[in-house]
Order: sequence, then structure tokens, then C-alpha cells
Amino acid sequence: MGRPQSPRPSLLAALLLLPPLLPLLLGAGDSHPTESRLMNSCTQAKRKCQANPTCKAAYHHLGSCASTLSTALSSEKSSVSADCLEAAQQVRNSSLIDCTCHLRMKNQTSCLEIYWTVHPARSLGDSELDVSPYEDTVTAKPWKMNLSKLKMLKPDSDLCLKFTTLCTLNGKCDRLRKAYGTACSGPHCQRHICLAQLRTFFEKASEPHAQGLLLCPCAPTDKSCGERRRNTIAPSCALPSEPPNCLELQSLCRTDPLCRSRLMEFQTHCHPLDILGTCATEQSRCLRAYLGLIGTTMTPNFISNFNTSVALSCTCRGSGNLQEECEQLERSFSHNSCLMKAIAAKMHFHSQLFSQDWADPTFSVVQHQIESLALRTQTRVPFLFSCTLTPILLQSLCPLVSSRV
Repeated sequence: MGRPQSPRPSLLAALLLLPPLLPLLLGAGDSHPTESRLMNSCTQAKRKCQANPTCKAAYHHLGSCASTLSTALSSEKSSVSADCLEAAQQVRNSSLIDCTCHLRMKNQTSCLEIYWTVHPARSLGDSELDVSPYEDTVTAKPWKMNLSKLKMLKPDSDLCLKFTTLCTLNGKCDRLRKAYGTACSGPHCQRHICLAQLRTFFEKASEPHAQGLLLCPCAPTDKSCGERRRNTIAPSCALPSEPPNCLELQSLCRTDPLCRSRLMEFQTHCHPLDILGTCATEQSRCLRAYLGLIGTTMTPNFISNFNTSVALSCTCRGSGNLQEECEQLERSFSHNSCLMKAIAAKMHFHSQLFSQDWADPTFSVVQHQIESLALRTQTRVPFLFSCTLTPILLQSLCPLVSSRV
């Protein structure tokens, strides 16, 4: 009898490289992640805490301590009651202390309420600022966009009209856009309903459709294109008729767990680290954070029909001794180099989509996205394996890919 055959190298290679590369090969991904896909969602962490009587009691007591804990500095611990300090310490010892949420998860508001209930225990004794509650997870699908559907338009149609048409031809995008269009139109629109529908659109429509509508490039002299872009968020209803003070707007935002979270996400990922304009994270995360603010109290928008500058709809008049702080908040939108670079790069990408005569328009866009993902994935795969084993992996997975097509 011959010796048992050892596993083939191709199979071993496939097992080693399958986890990071399978989503690219199969085009997998869910734009609305479930709780189970998060490392430690706050809703999951709370369920674990509720199963422990000590943790359950500490969590519920922490809610009544929030105001004193959140304002206490490390030198002022003596001003906090002993039972509040004990509740905070019990929560710090549980999985709640490291819990996170996701921008597109279901029951997001409940998750964020848990996060901010726990936050005072997390920051007690520290001088740290608020931090974003959102976990960074890659969940977006490659976008299969068929540009041939635009042949019904005139060749010289502006790009904002083309992206609007693409949304109209997509059932989900069209349905969500009509919903906020109805809520935000008319002389007696209700702003809070309009904002809620805007949030729903930017949370549930695919990112490429939403970003295409809002970040479509226009020629500087094309007023109608710029007007279409600026009116994407229905500013006549979504934005306040009389601009409030920017610091008052921020204070109002911080009373709402969702708005507070979106603002922290923006300040985390669109923040220049130095005077040279070095950005904290990649442009895609900055754009995602920026779009996340739309539909909140801090909704930004383009300031005119002729350029891509953005700003909050607020003023620093009447700020008194806080004038400098107010202007700093205002500049974090209107003079944010990281945000401006991210917007410019995305608009350039959108213009490139229509600048070539695609032989296969659907494949070309998907291929571009896969190549971009592949470049990011290569940094996670050891160089030796990526150079020598990837061809073997691809050969091994071909039958699997074919079976899904």
C-alpha cells in the first residue's frame, strides 16, 4: 500500500489566503451589517451585562450618575458619590467599556444610547475628548453600475443629471429619494420629518448612489448643475431659515446620541493632524463621516452653486468670549483640508466614470473597485504568500466562483 497523500499545496494555499481574498473574488458584502458581524456591539454587551446581577445593577445606576460623572475631572473625584464611582468601576470591568456601533447597523439608535450611557465610566478621571462610537468594518458591495442606461440622455448632459438618472433607474434609490423629496417639499414642510427622511436615504441607499448624487462634479460655469447638486439635501426645508449660533447648534447636537456620534465620527476621520494638512484616516472614511451628518442638526451643505466649498448653516455672531471656539468649529467644515481633498478626489473619480467609452460599462466600474480593494488587502497578506501562492489560490477557487455566477 502506498503512503497516504499529504494535502495538496494548492489546497493549503487556498486555506491560508481564503479569508482576506474571498470577499473580493465573490463580490460578497452586506451594506447593512448585523450585530453578530461587529466585534463587540453595545447591544450585545448590554445583554451580557443584564445576565450578571451586579453588572445589571451598576449599568442602571450609572444612568442617574451621568451628569456628575461626565463633568468630574480626575482632581474632582471626591465630588462624585461613592455609589456612582462603584457603579462606574463595575461597568469598566465589563465588556460594555469597549463596545461599539456601526453606521448602517439595525437598531443603531439603541446601540448609541447604550454607548453614551457607558461613556462617563469610560472617560472618568481622564481628560480625553469624546471619541467616535463607530467600529470601522468593510461591508460595502462592489457597485454594478450600467452606464449604458444613460444613452437616453443627451451626450452633453451634466454629471449631476446623469447620477440623478442612475438613482431613478435603481428601484431602492428612487424609492428612498422620493420619500425624502416628498417630506422636504411644500411650503409647510416639517423640518424634523425632512431630516429623518434624509438620514434614511443616506443610511439605506447604496454609498455609490448617495455619493454620486451629492458629490457629482460640475463645471464652474454650469449653474444648473451646481444648483441641482446643492439642492440634493433640500436645503430650503432641511436647513434652518435663520442660521443659529454654531456653538448652540453643537450643544443641541450633543444632547442627541445619534447626532453626537456622527459629529464625533466626522471630527475623528476628517481631522488634519498638523499644519501640513496630514489627515487622520483615509479619504473614504472622511466622506462616509461627512455624509453621516446629513439629516442631523449639524447638516452641512455646499455654500453656492459655483464651487465645492461646504459649511454649516450657522453663524458665530453673538459668541462673546467663545468667539474663537465658535470660529474653530465653523472652520472645521469650511476650511477643512482633509474634507476638501476627499470631496475633490471623489468628484474626480465620478468624472472619470463618464470620460471613457467603456466596452463593458458594468464590468469596468466593478473592476476598478475590486482593484482598489485588492491593493488594500495585499498589505494584510505576507509578501511570500501573495507572490507565490495567489495563482494557486485563484486556480483552486475558480470552480467555486463559477458555481456562484
